[in-house]
Amino acid sequence: MTRPTYRFAPSPNGELHLGHAFSALFAFHAANHAGGQFLLRIEDIDSTRCRRHFADLLVEDLSWLGLRWREPVRFQSRHMADYFKAQSRLADQGLLYPCFCTRKIAETSSSGLRDPDGALLYPGTCRALDPRARAARMTAGEAFHLRLDMAKAAGHAAGLFFTDLGAGDVPADPQKWGDVVLVRKDIGTSYHIAVVVDDALQDVTHVTRGKDLFEATLIHRLLQAVLGLPVPLYHHHPLIGDALGRKLSKSAGDRSLRSLREEGASPADIRAALGF
Repeated sequence: MTRPTYRFAPSPNGELHLGHAFSALFAFHAANHAGGQFLLRIEDIDSTRCRRHFADLLVEDLSWLGLRWREPVRFQSRHMADYFKAQSRLADQGLLYPCFCTRKIAETSSSGLRDPDGALLYPGTCRALDPRARAARMTAGEAFHLRLDMAKAAGHAAGLFFTDLGAGDVPADPQKWGDVVLVRKDIGTSYHIAVVVDDALQDVTHVTRGKDLFEATLIHRLLQAVLGLPVPLYHHHPLIGDALGRKLSKSAGDRSLRSLREEGASPADIRAALGF
C-alpha cells in the first residue's frame, strides 16, 4: 500500500507570510495524522522572480516553525529535463503550438474572463497560422510561448474529474480556459507542467493547497490524463486573510514570518494564531 505523501511547495520570490505558514502547517499536520510523509519542494523555475536567498530563508523559517520533511528537498530548477521530456510528449501528440503574441495582443478577449494564470482568455490568434509562416518566424529567432491546443486536447477531457476532500468529486472541464500557455518563452516551461510532473515523480498522494489554485486543478487533471500520470487526492483549503478578508500575499506587503519572529513571536504563537 502506498504511504500517504503530502507536500508544501512554495516559490522563493519573497519572504514567507502567515498564509504560507498556514498552508505548510495544514499539509504537515495532515501528513502526520495520516501516518504519512511530508515533503518540501522549492518551485523556483521562474528565474525572473525566484532567488536562492529567499529559498534559504524559507527553509530556515519552516525549520523554526517546527516542520520536518523527508530529504532531499527538490528544487525544480535542477530538474528542467523532466519538464522538457513531458513537453516533448505533448508536442509529439500535436497538442502544442507556438504563439508569437505579445501580452497586449494576447489580451484581446472580449469576455473579460481570466484564466488561472491571471491572463485574459486567449483568442487563438496564432493557432491557425500558416505552417510555412510559423516555421519562418521560428527560424528567424522570434520569441514564442507554446500553448495547449485545447480543441485537440478535448478528447482527453471527456468525463474527467478529480476528488477534493472538501468538495467531493469535481468535474474537470478545462476547456473554458482555452489555449493556456504550457511553455513560457522566458523560462522554458510552466507551473502547470512542473507541478504535475513533480507530483508524479515524488509519489505525492495528497495535494493540499489554497482555494486560489482550485481552477488550475482543471488544467492539471487534463495534463495528468494526457501524460498518463497518477491522480492524487486534492484538498483546497481556505485562504488566511487580514481583517478586511483580503488574501494574504507577498506582493501586498503582508507581514512576513521573519518580521514577526524578530518582534518576539514564537513558533507556538504562530501555530496558535493559525489554529494549530
